[in-house]
Amino acid sequence: MCGIVGYVGEQSALDVVISGLRRLEYRGYDSAGVALVTADGLATDKRAGKLINLEESLDRTPLPAATAGMGHTRWATHGGPTDRNAHPHVDCTGKLAVIHNGIIENFSKLRLGLETNGHDFSSETDTESVAHLLEDAYASSGGNLAQAMRDVCKQLVGAFTLVAVHSDSPDCVVGARRNSPLVVGRGVGENFLASDVS
Repeated sequence: MCGIVGYVGEQSALDVVISGLRRLEYRGYDSAGVALVTADGLATDKRAGKLINLEESLDRTPLPAATAGMGHTRWATHGGPTDRNAHPHVDCTGKLAVIHNGIIENFSKLRLGLETNGHDFSSETDTESVAHLLEDAYASSGGNLAQAMRDVCKQLVGAFTLVAVHSDSPDCVVGARRNSPLVVGRGVGENFLASDVS
């Protein structure tokens, strides 16, 4: 049961995301990561092990300030609990990141097609296929991240929750779900996505 937190608003996205991930620790996990949409582009960090490992890494090498971002805690399914298999996963451009809860049952077929078309993979996960599918769909949609997510979900088999950000859409965090929980919180000047009400 992975943990997912997404945020866009006026607060520090990193603070909100880390706080949310702490609240979801009861779900269990073996790695954690974050992606922030900063003025300089996408910034990520991810670490195997407990959330404290990620927090210590962020203390050593702070990420730039951001008001939009997402975070994830993962139970390893496809690929072991390593830094490179932790979420988020980034596309070939380095501008798009995705986090995922659930299983993409047809990921092997999708991955083979993506690799044939020139996409480079850096993990063993089913999730990274979604990052590369979103990369192509984002380009085809004329830069509409929500439409790209809708188009990609039509290609996926399985039960999942997906959350994505793109550095060209700094005020946008999109999510989608199929037979897996996703909670949307609407606030005044800020909005939240999470895998649990807590």
